[in-house]
Amino acid sequence: MILLDSDVLIDLLRKYPPAMAWFDALPAEEELAVSGYVVMELIQGCRNKAEQDRVQRELATYGVVWLSEAECDRALEVFARFRLSYNAGLLDVLIGQTAVALDEPLHTFNQKHYRFIPGIQTVQAYAKSG
Repeated sequence: MILLDSDVLIDLLRKYPPAMAWFDALPAEEELAVSGYVVMELIQGCRNKAEQDRVQRELATYGVVWLSEAECDRALEVFARFRLSYNAGLLDVLIGQTAVALDEPLHTFNQKHYRFIPGIQTVQAYAKSG
């Protein structure tokens, strides 16, 4: 499973060449997944119905994963512990805790948003230019 963060998905939606080359090189049997919180974050960023429809259509092929109640409790603990000291974002904690719960690395370029989450693994899937 490859768990994607919103920044990687935005690159794919914008057809950013390094992201597209990485994506095209993935084995066909590789499962791509996103946290439901990432889907919500992308919908929140849409400026109109056409953009929202496009995002939802593009993401329809990805597996969507959610935290269990117990994992939400753990996310709350992490959020309360690191909110002030690391300026932890609510969605970032939920997304990061999803990766921890699945024991999968989160493919992201926003390592600073997640570095404080115990047990998190992050991966930069491709090189960003300029």
